[in-house]
Amino acid sequence: AGMNIGEAAKRSGVSAKMIRYYESAGLIAKAARSEAGYRHYADADLHRLRFIHRARELGFPVARIAELLSLWDNKSRSNGEVKRLAESHIVALNSEIAALQSMVKTLKRLTEACQGDGRAHCPILEDLAHAAVAPLTPRSQLKGARRT
Repeated sequence: AGMNIGEAAKRSGVSAKMIRYYESAGLIAKAARSEAGYRHYADADLHRLRFIHRARELGFPVARIAELLSLWDNKSRSNGEVKRLAESHIVALNSEIAALQSMVKTLKRLTEACQGDGRAHCPILEDLAHAAVAPLTPRSQLKGARRT
């Protein structure tokens, strides 16, 4: 019969909400259903969920995870393809790290300029209010680039 979604979540480290999302995204097969309509998962589903969970821990976006799963499923795959995906991801992560370091540097400069003495004048708020049209890469774009 298999395990319900709660048990699958507990045993895979993936929340029930994310299991449903991965199912809708096609990363895992549609779960078998009980007569009452509850999802049931087999050990193979659990193995796949753990694979996805680990790939997410390493920051792979969903689209890349789909590619990795496809390669994992393909026994005649080339490990060169897998390596190229991983190397491409390293470049993306390094780009994100550089952007984050730039954000930290800017915020340090702004916090050092702020006296924090209770007065109304605040260089941090002034910077936010008068930012250039194209400041640092917004965090939302970084997340999208990495985790789509």
